[in-house]
Amino acid sequence: MLDFTSDIVDDAPSSRTTASAAVDDRALLDAYSNAVIDVTDRVGPAVVRVETGPKVPNGRERGGLGSGIVISPDGLVLTNSHVVGSSREIRLRDVEGHVGEAQVLGVDPDTDLTLLRANGSRHLPYAALGNSKNLRRGQLVIAIGNPLGFESTVTAGVVSALGRSIRSVSGRTIEDVIQTDAALNPGNSGGPLVSSNAEVIGINTAIINGAQGICFAVASNTAQFVLSEIIRHGYVRRAYIGVAGQTAPVPRRHAVLAGVENKMGALLAQIEPDGPAAKAGLLPGDVVIRLDGVGINGVDDLIRVLDRDRIGRRLAMEVLRLGRLRAIDIDPIERKPQRST
Repeated sequence: MLDFTSDIVDDAPSSRTTASAAVDDRALLDAYSNAVIDVTDRVGPAVVRVETGPKVPNGRERGGLGSGIVISPDGLVLTNSHVVGSSREIRLRDVEGHVGEAQVLGVDPDTDLTLLRANGSRHLPYAALGNSKNLRRGQLVIAIGNPLGFESTVTAGVVSALGRSIRSVSGRTIEDVIQTDAALNPGNSGGPLVSSNAEVIGINTAIINGAQGICFAVASNTAQFVLSEIIRHGYVRRAYIGVAGQTAPVPRRHAVLAGVENKMGALLAQIEPDGPAAKAGLLPGDVVIRLDGVGINGVDDLIRVLDRDRIGRRLAMEVLRLGRLRAIDIDPIERKPQRST
């Protein structure tokens, strides 16, 4: 006689395990959903729609649309500079449908950020800026904005990578950019990228056309720096030496003769008359390989070194001229702020 008792006994633990796994999966999904819902409830009311340009008689907007995030109780709003552009008419629409005028406090195209202030005495909910240095790859993030005009849209994903660099609308490289796979579309620009702690850890800024799941946000620490500079000075202070150039290879024989290790440098193409570079004796064709003790391997490195801390300081610069290494002292000045009109 066949005995199936052992088969029945063996299958019971497997069934219990499957049922337990299903319960665990539901619990995990519930935890994920609850995290996204909690963040949306806490930060969502602080997200505004940014409308630019004049209204036409039928009430429809003729300008651009984007997103913004209120970051203080007195109505300070962060968004992208490419959202605002040169518009003179800016309106903010909150989640309740109230529309109010806004004024530009400062624009920084180099980081694609603009600081606005909402006009009027109406209290707006606000969200806190977090510390983007605490982010980890794989961390849950939520994007809130108005993609393609669909208001208060929420998408979720993870931090795909940290420390990326992208080119800003001004041509300058934005450093320490967050890459995420949270779905973004036109209209999300200027909206917040939020951690599971409901802290704004990035300002959504760029999407790669044709790519899926590759989106970028300016880190909150960069936004905090720009915010403080605009509040203090009305613009972001940076050093300036009056040159135009490009990244170019350093000929191997020149590098060997000069005793340098650079494979690339910043080739100066134009020198502004009466600028710091002209006064220091720099010439078109010079290749900058070192500035203030920092190796220069291209134009981006040169721009990065010329920060606010080097304004008004005499800096030591090393350049290759006709294959020979030359030491030059240069005195950077403060770059004139770009006007927001």
